[in-house]
Amino acid sequence: MSAAGAASGPAAAAAPSPAAAPSPLADSARAAGLVLAAGGATRFGGRPKQLASLRGRPLLQWAVDAACAARALERVVVVLGAHADAVRAAVDFGRASVVVCERWREGQSASLRAGLEQLEGAERVVVTLGDAPLVSTEAIERLAAERPPARACYDGRPGHPVLLGREQIAAAMALSGDRGARSLLSGARLVEVGHLCSDRDVDTPRDLEEVADAASAVV
Repeated sequence: MSAAGAASGPAAAAAPSPAAAPSPLADSARAAGLVLAAGGATRFGGRPKQLASLRGRPLLQWAVDAACAARALERVVVVLGAHADAVRAAVDFGRASVVVCERWREGQSASLRAGLEQLEGAERVVVTLGDAPLVSTEAIERLAAERPPARACYDGRPGHPVLLGREQIAAAMALSGDRGARSLLSGARLVEVGHLCSDRDVDTPRDLEEVADAASAVV
């Protein structure tokens, strides 16, 4: 799944050059973290993708641990949906709060709204994905140091995490269907983090095998 999606089309061609260093923040507000993990994983064979084992840990655990370890994030929220009870029982959420999006079948916009509602009052939110286990704490903190809107890129390819500011947060509350943050990031500053991690996501069992091979090189 992907709240922001891969870059394509004219908008991607017009994207600004990747940032070499953090830009000055507009204010001193600390960022919050939002991990989206509500999807039904229809391409994963019907079993809870969030609980698939990756080097001895549930897949979602990797994303939760990375977000919770980021000191730049004042608070962290994880959005669950499909298989929520099983996931809550198996994953250690640490300092993160959990919200269950009952309307997860409506698409990514519903889970994004549910998470942002839980983070009411936050002025800057770093969004990561529960099925992108290799996104590192360092990459999250790199985005948290930026002026919103911003999104990570990997050798110039836009990906996650993304950083939403007040304007994007307000616009996200009006999204519907399977639209995530991608439509909110026009003109977003690109922040190169390919030297820090990979944002490879897991949609299928084959993806999990490939990510496991990549994880063995960084664990």
